[in-house]
Amino acid sequence: MMNMQSRNQYLVELRIEYLKTKSRKKQGELLDEAEKRTMLNRKYLMDKLRPKSNLDKIASERKKRKQYYDNSVKPALIEMWRIFDCPCGSRLKTSLEDETDRLRSLDELQCSDVVAAKLKQMGSATIDRKLKHTKQIELARKKYGKKHPLLYQSILVKVFAEQNRNILGNIQIDLVEHCGASASGQFVNTLTATDISSGWTEQSAVMGKSQENTYFGINNVRQRRPFLWKEMHSDGGIEFINDHLYRYSVRIGLGFSRSRPYKKNDNCLVEQKNNTHVRKLVGYLRYDTQEEQNILNDLYNNELRLYKNFFSPVIKLVLKERAGGKIRRVYDKPKTPYQRIMESSEISES
Repeated sequence: MMNMQSRNQYLVELRIEYLKTKSRKKQGELLDEAEKRTMLNRKYLMDKLRPKSNLDKIASERKKRKQYYDNSVKPALIEMWRIFDCPCGSRLKTSLEDETDRLRSLDELQCSDVVAAKLKQMGSATIDRKLKHTKQIELARKKYGKKHPLLYQSILVKVFAEQNRNILGNIQIDLVEHCGASASGQFVNTLTATDISSGWTEQSAVMGKSQENTYFGINNVRQRRPFLWKEMHSDGGIEFINDHLYRYSVRIGLGFSRSRPYKKNDNCLVEQKNNTHVRKLVGYLRYDTQEEQNILNDLYNNELRLYKNFFSPVIKLVLKERAGGKIRRVYDKPKTPYQRIMESSEISES
């Protein structure tokens, strides 16, 4: 079935042929065909096919209906929406009816009597329609808005190709959540720190994602290091990009860089360890007690640390080249992280 736009386009073309035809019989046949296609009344079609009809009207020139809830109402509506914690139209409608006069008397809402009367009359569907654009702006601001822009500008962005894999001490760090099916409340997180040259990995279980707990976790894994940390590289989460951790890196002379937003490949090696060292062993259940945190830390400090760093060989990408439509990768001989560290020229024999 035709919509209005396609139907009018069809009638415009038909009108040219209809007005050129002098035979009444032929015009009748054209009307029969149009009646069948458009499902319109015959008399209405004859009015449409006149030399001058509403088919010639341009949509932009049509007289628009005057809005009852015009732009004078919208600022007050948005203010009320924010006062009542951004509810849906059905909930806000009740608040508008009951609280508009009270908020005006307390000088919390500045609007005229006319606007106040319109707010109390407004239906839930109208409220949602008027607030649609404002809600879209708020969502975009939450998703793409800058967080601590000055601090983010102070920390260098590095892609994976810019991170030096030939020297020890360049560390990628990340947090793995153990929240189960619900992210509400406090729960244990695993802090993973991986050296991108040797593959040496240290881990620590911290409660929550607070700046202080993340700092203690980083300091804990750093104290167990067999070599000097030169730079740490994290994602853009506020658990890492904060003044507390930035001042710590400056105080001890530790380099600090971050990934691009939504680009996990900039932190790809530690993302691999999140799977092989954490998820495959710990799983996806929720851990939110001190006892469970202590059990994880005992595992990370002893058996898992020794096994992964001293007895589990890893391979390292040496060369990657494109041959036609395929990418050829060359890897070196598998070695444990301990062997790679001992073979490094940066480790003294003593």
